Amino acid sequence: MRLVKSVNSCQQRHRISVRALGLRKLNDVRELKDSPSVRGLINQVSYLVKVEEGA
Repeated sequence: MRLVKSVNSCQQRHRISVRALGLRKLNDVRELKDSPSVRGLINQVSYLVKVEEGA
């Protein structure tokens, strides 16, 4: 997944979710295992991240 939008003007909860996903800077990319907890975090901040499935 890639962080495509800045978290500057977001809610504090969404900033924490983005950090929990391991994303720090704009255009930062992380590969995470597919699990319900990760899916929940992605659903919270879906407007900030771009998810690409597959390797």
